[in-house]
Amino acid sequence: MRGVDAEFLSKTPLFRGVTPQEVNEMLGCLAARPKTYEKGDLVWVEGSPVKSVGIVLEGGVRVEGADVWGNASVMGSFSAGELFGEAFAALQDEPLLTNVVATKTPTRVLFVDVTHIMHSCPMACAYHARVAENLLASVARKNVRLTRRIRDAAPKSIKGKLLAYLSTQSKLAGSSEFDIPFTRQQLADYLGVDRCALCTAIGELEREGKLTANRRHFSLPVVAARR
Repeated sequence: MRGVDAEFLSKTPLFRGVTPQEVNEMLGCLAARPKTYEKGDLVWVEGSPVKSVGIVLEGGVRVEGADVWGNASVMGSFSAGELFGEAFAALQDEPLLTNVVATKTPTRVLFVDVTHIMHSCPMACAYHARVAENLLASVARKNVRLTRRIRDAAPKSIKGKLLAYLSTQSKLAGSSEFDIPFTRQQLADYLGVDRCALCTAIGELEREGKLTANRRHFSLPVVAARR
């Protein structure tokens, strides 16, 4: 397909395990179509049906939720190579709950029709099943991450939310000392709390001896002592 790098696509989650040549052969039967946006353009609008998954080829997109008073909050973001919209595209009759906005100029997105992924094309490509498996795996991974986020944000206090999140990260790292993928602002957004209140909670927990923090690096002395 003109203007689409098959080598790049073969490294994305949707086409993992498929060669660049196979990707080129598949794009037509998957009804793939690229589209370019300027910064601030709406890629998808809240309430609209979604029939395709999007792969960011260049630039980035941001997922925004808004209440009835117009207050917007960032629900997530995706950069080059990442996949978005899988769950809604798979359901098709479920209206989108958020807006998806381009964050850079230019932002290029490749849309792939989910119906063509889930149903084998007339050519019965041997690698078509691999793409369907990749789509399912992507939905499953995001569901696992959402489950973790719900668990991390379940405690009522900011300290409780933070310790729940750090406990999860400690278990994933297999160590009481680990790095997290978030800045303070990103961590506050993830937990749904105010950044200043989060920083205050971190300071209090450090004084209580429950953790030590240096930017993205954390240590849980209590966990280490128990081991």
